[in-house]
Amino acid sequence: MDRPIVVVDADKNQCEKLCALLRQENYRAVELHSLLSLKKILQETSCRVVIMDLDSLPVDNRFIKEFRRQNPGLPVMVLSSRSFHPELEQVMSKHICACLRKPPDPEELLYCIKSFCENEHDSSGRQRGEGSEIAK
Repeated sequence: MDRPIVVVDADKNQCEKLCALLRQENYRAVELHSLLSLKKILQETSCRVVIMDLDSLPVDNRFIKEFRRQNPGLPVMVLSSRSFHPELEQVMSKHICACLRKPPDPEELLYCIKSFCENEHDSSGRQRGEGSEIAK
């Protein structure tokens, strides 16, 4: 079974809508509503992409740096209603793979997801996260 795309959004309605869109495109999507639940699920399983809502979660430079240190090959995409995030200036270009405006354009979102999923293999041909148990 494919590794999931994890969507983290404190707004349950927005999270459900985004996951429904991903499922319509045959992606396995997991809904989470806190950064703590994200940390817990990543200890148990590997995933393809993490999508975080910056408007509803307490995300800062320290969190992103630590998250990427613990999950170096995992693409992180963020969503926000704001176009500028001075509090994330240090990590925006280095640790965040894509930042999309809310509500996300479905075509743009799916293009990014498809791009990340197509690049899941490292230079040795192994799948990123290979050997990790997959949550069912």
